[in-house]
Amino acid sequence: MFRTVVPVFVALAIAIGGGAWSLRYALEHGFGMETLAVGPWQANPDLGTPDASAYAKAAVARRGELPLGRAEGLVFHASDDSSGAALERNCSYRIAGELPAARFWTLHAADPAMRPLPETGLRPAALQSTAVLHDADDSVVVTMSPHPTPGNWLPLSGTGHMMLVLALYDTPIASSTEISRVVLPRISRLGCE
Repeated sequence: MFRTVVPVFVALAIAIGGGAWSLRYALEHGFGMETLAVGPWQANPDLGTPDASAYAKAAVARRGELPLGRAEGLVFHASDDSSGAALERNCSYRIAGELPAARFWTLHAADPAMRPLPETGLRPAALQSTAVLHDADDSVVVTMSPHPTPGNWLPLSGTGHMMLVLALYDTPIASSTEISRVVLPRISRLGCE
């Protein structure tokens, strides 16, 4: 009997352990999520829709997020700059270019777990469309740095990797016809401490 029970328990342990590992891998690496890439920016346009895969829905539920539906907007993430280097909190960056048409947008830095970086002093750790300076051609230039800079400044704090999160609310690019023509700002590294 012992010869029969031990192999059954070993097989069950391998099946349960392997299944749990593969599910965790799929949830952490975005398995089943359709990704739209525009330079360093990435978005999952189907994430808040009924078209999202079961893995995508499980990943969102695991992180405790509330994704936007197509009629509500689109969220882009960038973990690298336009040259492909990882974004670091102790570096300064210039985010420049036109933003897609949207009724409202926000831009903030987050840690790799998607938690917003803490505020520095009285300065909010995010920018929004109603409180930024625009150039004459309606483009936006934002300096992201641990040290204050003139113009649109997004403060950074701490060390380590980070991500940029650009949320576009009530935007026509969320429709499938406009999404292929979207252009987003470039992210250029200015220097590091």
